[in-house]
Amino acid sequence: MPPLHGFRDRGRPLRQFSDMRGEKFDFIVVGAGSAGCALAARIADRAKFHVLLLEAGPRDTSPWIHIPIGYGKTMFSPKVNWCSTSAPIAFLNNRLIYCPRGKVLGGGSSINGLLYVRGQKEDFDHWAALGNPSWGWEDVLPYFLRLEDHYDGRTLYHDVGGPMRVSPIESPSILARAFVQSAIQAGLPRNVDFNGETQEGAGYFDLTTKRGRRVSTATAYLGWHRRRGKLSVKTAAVAKRILVRDGVAAAVVYDQGGREHVAYAAKEVFVSAGAIGSPALLQLSGIGDPELLAARGIATVLPLPGVGRNLQDHLRVRLTYRCSEAVTTNDDLSAWYRKAKVGLRYAFFRDGPMAVGINQAGAFARTDPGLDRPDVQFMFGTFSADLQGGKIHPFSGFTLALGVLRPESRGYVRIKSDDPYEDPEIQPNYLATEYDRVTLLKAIRLGQSIVSTPPLSSFIEAPHAPDSECRTDDQLLKFVRAYANGLMHPCGTCRMGADPMSVVDGSLRVHGVPNLRVVDASVMPAITSGNINVPTIMIAEKISDQVVARHV
Repeated sequence: MPPLHGFRDRGRPLRQFSDMRGEKFDFIVVGAGSAGCALAARIADRAKFHVLLLEAGPRDTSPWIHIPIGYGKTMFSPKVNWCSTSAPIAFLNNRLIYCPRGKVLGGGSSINGLLYVRGQKEDFDHWAALGNPSWGWEDVLPYFLRLEDHYDGRTLYHDVGGPMRVSPIESPSILARAFVQSAIQAGLPRNVDFNGETQEGAGYFDLTTKRGRRVSTATAYLGWHRRRGKLSVKTAAVAKRILVRDGVAAAVVYDQGGREHVAYAAKEVFVSAGAIGSPALLQLSGIGDPELLAARGIATVLPLPGVGRNLQDHLRVRLTYRCSEAVTTNDDLSAWYRKAKVGLRYAFFRDGPMAVGINQAGAFARTDPGLDRPDVQFMFGTFSADLQGGKIHPFSGFTLALGVLRPESRGYVRIKSDDPYEDPEIQPNYLATEYDRVTLLKAIRLGQSIVSTPPLSSFIEAPHAPDSECRTDDQLLKFVRAYANGLMHPCGTCRMGADPMSVVDGSLRVHGVPNLRVVDASVMPAITSGNINVPTIMIAEKISDQVVARHV
């Protein structure tokens, strides 16, 4: 074990750790989520280094993780989910909004809705324009290609042989087909590939599935490496803080099995705990806003006021409808014999409702014809419930979820105390700007227009929520205040850049702390247009090349 002389823990010498047996690795990755699994595996794969991957949650043994429709189970399970809640949000009637976060191997990729969406080319060119020149579309496309094994084979926009299998929805339901047809009738173009030349239009989502089972970053990246022994994976291991010696990140303190351990990194430490966990861990380690740290009794190791700022997320509004025909997932799951039929179909053929998750069809659209690209997203689900992933309604129903793609509202994440087991304060600050509110209203109107267009309109018995009496902007905003929730896309809280409020540089190195990087969705300077799982994996793929090139 290396001597502890020179290490500081919240400003105090680490004499309390002198009796511990230290573990030695080349690299340590904190967080085995969408980014962490990919990053750790790629480094272990391409270099002769020993990598430690720490995950606070358990292994991904729950069968509900691997069955696509199991999303409804894992969304509220404290066994695999942090089940966090936000601070009161002013515009949403000061409600506390549920903030699910993966706490299991694979992180969010093990509990998300399985949609494969890269975002728009302009998203990444915008990152470059914000002072990150190596993150434009042409820079990131090769890494999107590298990570995927696409059902359509090798094309200009897709590739094969990567760890993440991408599959189509083989047999869209009659309702999903009706939605696409109605969207086209309402003026949207047909889009056969949301990740192709353009994102705009209506069509069917691609999924991160393989033969009817979820493909998480844990299943895609980790198995082979664990068998080879180059990658040490420790679960139920809660990172408490990063230790800095002589200004350099050198170790991670973590709890496992009721004991505190110290792991030393000879080369680099990577924080990949997500947009909530990563800024919290930096703050617990004395890296952040000095005023916040002082208020929590933590000595400042490095003043970085941007840590935890710039929180972004997509707000989701769900329009639910009573369906006039028994063709919904609600009906499939309404009685034991129907459930049995669905289960047997999945067991024998790996298809049917259990194999496709929640949302089958969707659209990306412009709320104003003068815009140069889509600004709202629609996700069509063949079920209805009061909460996404919650108990389904006792009637035939379907859902059109929608949200603003690039919201202007910004929030924050900050620790409440020096206790690593206490959830941080999460303030998404949804709908804080006039742009977000106006654009969301336009999205609702457009969504209602699509649904009221044949052939989908013929399946509607009545609007459920909002009901037919909710017509004016004020009434719709009242509905939004009462029922809108987050889309599980937090990002931006350790954003990359070169200005004083950025946290990492273009190589995702923490400003002022050598050998420390943040690699996850928290580094995004601006949210991408759509679901963020795949862009997060891309970030890890790209940085793994830089890490290997530096140390080989």
